Amino acid sequence: MTTYQRIVLASRPASNEEVQPAHFRLETKEIPAIQDGQLLVRNQYLSLDPYMRGRMSANKSYAAPQALDETMIGGTVGMVLESKHPKFAVGDTVVGTLGWTEVAVSDGTMLRKVDTTHIPASAYLGSVGMPGMTAWYGLNQIMAPKAGETVVVSAASGAVGSVVGQLAKLKGCRVVGIAGGADKCAYVVNELGFDACVDYKAGNLEADLAAATPDGIDAIFENVGGAIFDAALARTNAFGRIAVCGWIAGYNGEPTPLDNARLILTNRLTVRGFIVSEQPEFWPQGLSELGTLVATGKLKFRESVADGLASAPEAFIGLLKGRNFGKQLVKLS
Repeated sequence: MTTYQRIVLASRPASNEEVQPAHFRLETKEIPAIQDGQLLVRNQYLSLDPYMRGRMSANKSYAAPQALDETMIGGTVGMVLESKHPKFAVGDTVVGTLGWTEVAVSDGTMLRKVDTTHIPASAYLGSVGMPGMTAWYGLNQIMAPKAGETVVVSAASGAVGSVVGQLAKLKGCRVVGIAGGADKCAYVVNELGFDACVDYKAGNLEADLAAATPDGIDAIFENVGGAIFDAALARTNAFGRIAVCGWIAGYNGEPTPLDNARLILTNRLTVRGFIVSEQPEFWPQGLSELGTLVATGKLKFRESVADGLASAPEAFIGLLKGRNFGKQLVKLS
């Protein structure tokens, strides 16, 4: 094997434009020789996540835009093929952000070894990875729900929302999910153990959410924004807590007005947006707890797996449109 393939960002979507396959380009490159202090990784799975849409824009944000003509950013799990690094050996399974590429050279920065004895490698990109930590941090450090309180989770069947709901149930909360479609809602209730799930595609969002939250809402984990967040705001109780980790409704630049924003004042709500990568001090504890729950079968997860690097653009577009079911991955080898 002397060459590998990667996908680069070829152009940026215009304002209000949806992501298209033409925004990406598949390239074939020669595998470079590694130097002292480096290792060569063959990626096995690539993580697709909504934050990537924001990186495709040149607009100012919490992180630098994805560079044009460079490997598209993304979380990865793979195996070390060669190593001249003292902390990594051939055969180690490693998690990092090596991007949309079959092979990558790393100096070990932001790379960690993981044990796949009791936890599948792919789970380190989902429930025991960045999505799981996003759920763990938002729930424990921002929402801080007490037993008996009502927690609402949008995008409830996704990689983040599914973990939030299960963690909240373990704390003794009433958990209500919001998801798109009867199948996703059935999964959220029957498999993940939520108390109820509202199908926003059914066209009765406000009424159905009110019926599912007879005692109001004490905490919200917000992944979507727009009308879904607005409906949840309308049901909040005094001193509710809201963790905002995603705004999928506005990722293409669409307006997402809120009619119920005044309730932030009248209900004395705490609203906090967060980026989990900015909270490194919490990762050891969170990942340890999440790993134990997955290894013992107390935290369930579901994956949508696209086959081959070339499938990544279409899979990513499907993720942004809600076509995935659970964590969206691309299997590379």
